[in-house]
Amino acid sequence: MESVKKLAHDLGFALCRVAPAVEPPRAEAFRQWIANGCASGMEWMMRNADKRVDLQKILPGVQSVIVLALPYFQGSGPAGIARYAWNEDYHDIVAPKLRCIDDFLQKHGGVQKCCMDTAPILERDYAELAGAGWRGKNTMLVHPQMGQWFLLAEVLTTLPLPPDTPMPNRCGRCTRCLDACPTGALTEYRLDARRCLAYWTIENKGSIPEPIRPLLGGRIYGCDTCAAACPWNRFAQASRNPAFAPRPAVQLGLRELLALDDVEFRTLFCGSPILRIKRRGLLRNVCVALGNTGVPADFPALQRAAVDPDPLIAEHAEWAIARIQKLFKPVALDAVESF
Repeated sequence: MESVKKLAHDLGFALCRVAPAVEPPRAEAFRQWIANGCASGMEWMMRNADKRVDLQKILPGVQSVIVLALPYFQGSGPAGIARYAWNEDYHDIVAPKLRCIDDFLQKHGGVQKCCMDTAPILERDYAELAGAGWRGKNTMLVHPQMGQWFLLAEVLTTLPLPPDTPMPNRCGRCTRCLDACPTGALTEYRLDARRCLAYWTIENKGSIPEPIRPLLGGRIYGCDTCAAACPWNRFAQASRNPAFAPRPAVQLGLRELLALDDVEFRTLFCGSPILRIKRRGLLRNVCVALGNTGVPADFPALQRAAVDPDPLIAEHAEWAIARIQKLFKPVALDAVESF
């Protein structure tokens, strides 16, 4: 196992730990979470619910779960976009590294399945079992040297590797992450996606419900609010991996983003996680952010968006215009048109 850990370190992973391929400790809590509707519109989680609590359905004969952690903290950067999405898609960064570990284990007789958040496993359960951190009250993993700013990946293997020791939970009575959530989506160790801003800006493909829109503030892709509130983050060191540094596109202003056509969007966000929500999803979110933070000078950009061929963008632009008008009632509309 030490040779695997050395390889993982050489590949840039900050942690490499092993958990036994047992049923995840929170299997029953996960089933109840699904039954209570907390997955909201994430039907893919419901479709694969049985696999998420039984690793044998993913890799028959699996005996061990190798858990890997890659820090992505970059210090200060653009607001409104979750830190992990500031540059390259982390799947493209991590996948080649996992293949290297797979190749190494094959030479030792193992059969592997490489996983990230695209695979149907309860990865935080195995990360806890492996001692890669402990479950924070916002459901994210916490590590004493990385805080909450790291990505998880796993390699399932049929090799019987010695498991590592779990860490004790060190959250104590702290509730900063729960208190910071702007929508009340969090209770201790449970997240309700129906109120989560990351869900509404990324996973949701349709219209954002009007009661949720004002709560988004200036967020346009994901939400780091609960993670940023964790006091363990003060120990996090900035990653030296340039793939996580903010690209110029994420530092554009809201009006500039709203002006992007589809070709410009795909060019600027090529290889970025933001590409996943397409132009319509990003501009939908930008319209809401402008409705929350904008001023009358933003009307021309929003008025152009209100006649966008995509009805999703147009509808959210109209909402933003009406909201700014309400917030700036003293400004006469004929004066606004002069901008």
